[in-house]
Amino acid sequence: MSLGPIQIFPVLLLTHIGLALALLLPSLLLPLTLRSRGPDRAPGPFVGLLLWLQSNGSLVIGGGLAVTGVAMLVILGPILLTQLWLQIALVLYAANLLLAFFIQRPGLRRLVGVNRQGSEEERERWKARARRQRYVSYVMAGGIGLIAFLMSARPQ
Repeated sequence: MSLGPIQIFPVLLLTHIGLALALLLPSLLLPLTLRSRGPDRAPGPFVGLLLWLQSNGSLVIGGGLAVTGVAMLVILGPILLTQLWLQIALVLYAANLLLAFFIQRPGLRRLVGVNRQGSEEERERWKARARRQRYVSYVMAGGIGLIAFLMSARPQ
Protein backbone atom coordinates (compact mmCIF):
# COMPACT_ATOMS: atom_id res chain seq x y z
CA MET A 1 0.00 0.00 0.00
CA SER A 2 1.51 3.32 -1.04
CA LEU A 3 0.68 6.69 0.43
CA GLY A 4 -0.83 9.28 -1.85
CA PRO A 5 -0.30 13.03 -1.74
CA ILE A 6 -3.34 13.55 0.46
CA GLN A 7 -2.03 11.17 3.13
CA ILE A 8 1.43 12.76 3.07
CA PHE A 9 0.16 16.34 3.26
CA PRO A 10 -0.37 16.55 7.08
CA VAL A 11 3.19 15.32 7.72
CA LEU A 12 4.50 17.69 5.07
CA LEU A 13 2.59 20.62 6.58
CA LEU A 14 3.82 19.91 10.12
CA THR A 15 7.39 19.53 8.86
CA HIS A 16 7.10 22.81 6.94
CA ILE A 17 5.76 24.69 9.98
CA GLY A 18 8.45 23.18 12.22
CA LEU A 19 11.21 24.18 9.80
CA ALA A 20 9.78 27.70 9.39
CA LEU A 21 9.81 28.17 13.15
CA ALA A 22 13.26 26.59 13.53
CA LEU A 23 14.67 29.07 11.04
CA LEU A 24 13.40 32.08 13.01
CA LEU A 25 13.43 30.88 16.62
CA PRO A 26 17.14 31.43 17.32
CA SER A 27 16.94 35.07 16.24
CA LEU A 28 13.70 35.46 18.14
CA LEU A 29 14.65 33.75 21.41
CA LEU A 30 18.34 34.52 21.84
CA PRO A 31 17.88 38.15 22.88
CA LEU A 32 15.32 37.04 25.45
CA THR A 33 17.58 34.32 26.86
CA LEU A 34 20.56 36.66 26.95
CA ARG A 35 18.50 39.07 29.04
CA SER A 36 18.46 36.71 31.98
CA ARG A 37 22.07 35.65 31.42
CA GLY A 38 23.71 39.06 31.35
CA PRO A 39 27.23 39.71 30.10
CA ASP A 40 28.88 37.91 33.04
CA ARG A 41 27.62 34.34 32.59
CA ALA A 42 28.54 31.79 29.93
CA PRO A 43 25.66 30.50 27.79
CA GLY A 44 23.81 27.40 29.04
CA PRO A 45 22.89 24.36 26.94
CA PHE A 46 19.65 25.86 25.55
CA VAL A 47 21.37 29.08 24.52
CA GLY A 48 24.22 27.00 23.10
CA LEU A 49 21.72 25.03 20.99
CA LEU A 50 20.13 28.24 19.73
CA LEU A 51 23.54 29.69 18.87
CA TRP A 52 24.51 26.48 17.06
CA LEU A 53 21.23 26.42 15.13
CA GLN A 54 21.66 30.02 14.10
CA SER A 55 25.22 29.60 12.88
CA ASN A 56 25.17 26.05 11.50
CA GLY A 57 21.59 25.05 10.77
CA SER A 58 20.21 27.95 8.74
CA LEU A 59 21.16 26.66 5.30
CA VAL A 60 19.91 23.12 5.91
CA ILE A 61 16.69 24.31 7.56
CA GLY A 62 16.08 26.85 4.79
CA GLY A 63 16.62 24.18 2.14
CA GLY A 64 14.17 21.85 3.88
CA LEU A 65 11.68 24.69 4.16
CA ALA A 66 11.92 25.38 0.41
CA VAL A 67 11.53 21.69 -0.47
CA THR A 68 8.48 21.21 1.75
CA GLY A 69 6.91 24.45 0.46
CA VAL A 70 7.33 23.40 -3.16
CA ALA A 71 5.98 19.92 -2.35
CA MET A 72 2.87 21.46 -0.76
CA LEU A 73 2.36 23.65 -3.83
CA VAL A 74 2.60 20.56 -6.04
CA ILE A 75 -0.04 18.80 -3.92
CA LEU A 76 -2.39 21.79 -3.51
CA GLY A 77 -1.74 23.39 -6.88
CA PRO A 78 -0.10 26.69 -7.80
CA ILE A 79 -3.49 28.42 -7.73
CA LEU A 80 -2.91 28.71 -3.98
CA LEU A 81 -0.30 31.39 -4.69
CA THR A 82 -3.07 33.69 -5.94
CA GLN A 83 -4.58 33.89 -2.44
CA LEU A 84 -3.98 37.31 -0.90
CA TRP A 85 -3.62 35.92 2.65
CA LEU A 86 -0.80 33.64 1.51
CA GLN A 87 0.94 36.42 -0.39
CA ILE A 88 0.82 38.68 2.68
CA ALA A 89 2.08 35.84 4.91
CA LEU A 90 4.98 35.12 2.52
CA VAL A 91 5.95 38.81 2.43
CA LEU A 92 5.84 38.95 6.25
CA TYR A 93 7.95 35.80 6.50
CA ALA A 94 10.50 37.20 4.02
CA ALA A 95 10.61 40.47 6.00
CA ASN A 96 11.16 38.50 9.21
CA LEU A 97 13.98 36.53 7.60
CA LEU A 98 15.64 39.72 6.34
CA LEU A 99 15.29 41.30 9.78
CA ALA A 100 16.79 38.20 11.40
CA PHE A 101 19.66 37.93 8.94
CA PHE A 102 20.71 41.56 8.58
CA ILE A 103 19.85 43.05 11.98
CA GLN A 104 19.32 40.37 14.60
CA ARG A 105 22.16 37.96 13.79
CA PRO A 106 24.94 40.59 13.62
CA GLY A 107 23.63 42.23 16.79
CA LEU A 108 23.57 38.91 18.61
CA ARG A 109 27.12 38.13 17.51
CA ARG A 110 28.25 41.41 19.05
CA LEU A 111 26.40 40.62 22.28
CA VAL A 112 27.78 37.11 22.61
CA GLY A 113 31.30 38.24 21.80
CA VAL A 114 31.45 40.96 24.46
CA ASN A 115 34.25 40.69 27.00
CA ARG A 116 32.67 39.36 30.19
CA GLN A 117 35.28 41.02 32.40
CA GLY A 118 34.65 44.52 31.04
CA SER A 119 34.21 47.82 32.81
CA GLU A 120 30.92 49.17 34.10
CA GLU A 121 30.64 51.27 30.93
CA GLU A 122 30.97 48.15 28.75
CA ARG A 123 28.32 46.37 30.83
CA GLU A 124 25.92 49.29 30.36
CA ARG A 125 26.61 49.29 26.62
CA TRP A 126 25.89 45.54 26.58
CA LYS A 127 22.58 46.09 28.39
CA ALA A 128 21.55 48.80 25.91
CA ARG A 129 22.39 46.55 22.94
CA ALA A 130 20.54 43.64 24.53
CA ARG A 131 17.48 45.85 25.02
CA ARG A 132 17.52 46.87 21.33
CA GLN A 133 17.83 43.22 20.30
CA ARG A 134 14.82 42.34 22.47
CA TYR A 135 12.75 45.04 20.76
CA VAL A 136 13.64 43.49 17.40
CA SER A 137 12.54 40.12 18.82
CA TYR A 138 9.20 41.61 19.83
CA VAL A 139 8.66 42.88 16.27
CA MET A 140 9.61 39.47 14.88
CA ALA A 141 7.24 37.72 17.32
CA GLY A 142 4.43 40.02 16.19
CA GLY A 143 5.17 39.14 12.57
CA ILE A 144 5.15 35.43 13.36
CA GLY A 145 1.85 35.82 15.19
CA LEU A 146 0.33 37.62 12.22
CA ILE A 147 1.61 34.91 9.87
CA ALA A 148 0.07 32.23 12.10
CA PHE A 149 -3.23 34.11 12.09
CA LEU A 150 -3.22 34.43 8.30
CA MET A 151 -2.34 30.77 7.82
CA SER A 152 -5.03 29.52 10.19
CA ALA A 153 -7.88 31.98 9.46
CA ARG A 154 -7.22 32.47 5.72
CA PRO A 155 -9.18 35.75 5.58
CA GLN A 156 -10.66 36.68 2.22
